[in-house]
Amino acid sequence: MLNSVNLIGRLTRKPEMKYTPNGIAVGNVNLAVNRAYLNQEGKREADFIQVIAWKKLIENAATHLDKGSLISVEARIQTRSYENNEGKKVFVTEIVADKIHYLDTKGKGNNSSNNNNSNNNTSYDNNDPFAGSDPFADNLPDDDGLPF
Repeated sequence: MLNSVNLIGRLTRKPEMKYTPNGIAVGNVNLAVNRAYLNQEGKREADFIQVIAWKKLIENAATHLDKGSLISVEARIQTRSYENNEGKKVFVTEIVADKIHYLDTKGKGNNSSNNNNSNNNTSYDNNDPFAGSDPFADNLPDDDGLPF
């Protein structure tokens, strides 16, 4: 079985974080994700996607990211249901983050005047062997070295 969602987009606002009654951090990151095609007017449209993050993922995002930050999210789709105030059963589909990778340095704490955190521009998943690497580093040879 596979339940995997991968998104790359810019934050539409600063991540929102709160704590459950048990003291567990939870919050949302809201992404604007460009569609892969142009509309009839030749303009690129975007989808606005809310992603739920828990514990250290949201704590770090709330500390280091701001509106406009470019991030990559590895997530899963989760469903649940509850009974509302009118007694009706409500079904909810959510995107829950497993990993968040910071792809640029626009976020809070990533500028040169506030660079005390050694985890800037990284992934906040402890199992990520590529944490701290730049996924978009331009390591391609010049045009003369390309076979096409």
